[in-house]
Amino acid sequence: MYTSKIAALALLVPGLLVTATPIFKNSGTLKGWDGINHEHKGTVSEVKDQSYKPDTSIKVVQTYDPNYTGRYHSEVYKEGVYKVGDDGYYGFAFRLDPKWDTSHGQSYNIAQFISNLKDNPDNTCKDDWIPSGMIWVEKDQLYIRSKGGNMCKSVLKKYTIGTVKPGVWHRVVLQAKWRSDNTGYYKVWFDGKEVLEKSNIITTYNDKQKNYGFQFRTGLYANGWHDDKHMEGSQGTRQLWIDSVGIGSTYEDADPGSVAVTDPEMHADGCRQAGCL
Repeated sequence: MYTSKIAALALLVPGLLVTATPIFKNSGTLKGWDGINHEHKGTVSEVKDQSYKPDTSIKVVQTYDPNYTGRYHSEVYKEGVYKVGDDGYYGFAFRLDPKWDTSHGQSYNIAQFISNLKDNPDNTCKDDWIPSGMIWVEKDQLYIRSKGGNMCKSVLKKYTIGTVKPGVWHRVVLQAKWRSDNTGYYKVWFDGKEVLEKSNIITTYNDKQKNYGFQFRTGLYANGWHDDKHMEGSQGTRQLWIDSVGIGSTYEDADPGSVAVTDPEMHADGCRQAGCL
C-alpha cells in the first residue's frame, strides 16, 4: 500500500478522509506482520514484561558466534510500504536493554527499508537484497542514512538523530519522500521533537518501471558483527524491545505517542512506564 494508491482511492470514493486511516498499525505483537526473520541463535518473541503501551512488545535478541559467518537478523517486517515516487510516515518505539554496552562503536541496526532488486533491469551489478534507508545505534547515538540512485554506485549520506539511553523507551518518526534523484526528502522526529530535515537528497534506487516495493523491517540486525567480521567488547548477547509501530500518510498515523490517554499509569505521550521519553 502506498500514498499514491491512497490518493487514487480518494478519487474513487468522494468524501473519503483517507489521511485519517493508517496503512499499518502494530501494538507490539507478532500478529499482522508479513514475516519474522531470525537467523542463527537470534530470537523474536512477544512479551508482556516490557511495553511502551499496554500490554505487549516485541523482544528481539541476537547472540554472537565466532564460528558463524552469516548475518544476524532478528526482525519483523511489513511488505510493500513504498515504491519510488511515494511519500509516507513511519514510526516506532524502541527500548535498549538497560545493560546495553555503549562503549564500542559497532553498528546495530533497529529499522530498515529493503527490497530484493536482483531482477530490476536498472540493477546492472545484480546484488539482491539492497537497503535504502536504515536507522541504527552506534555507542549512545542514533543515526539514519539516505541511500539510492544507481544501485551499483549509490549515493549515501549519514545523519545524527540523537542520544539513546539504555533502559528508556524512545520514539522515532520518519517522514520520507522516496525519490531516486535529488528531489527526495527526510524529516525525523525523536521523542516528539523535530531533529532533522533534509531536502534535495536521494532516498531510494532507480526503478523506472516502479515495480519494486520495499519492506519495512524493525528489530535488531547486528550488522557490525557481520560486516566487521568480529565483535568488539564483551557483550555477546544484545537485546531490545519494539512497540507501537505505525505507517501512514500523516504524522499521527506513525507517531507512537499519538493515542488517547485512558490508562492512569500512562504518560501523556502514550508511554505506560516510568522509563519513557
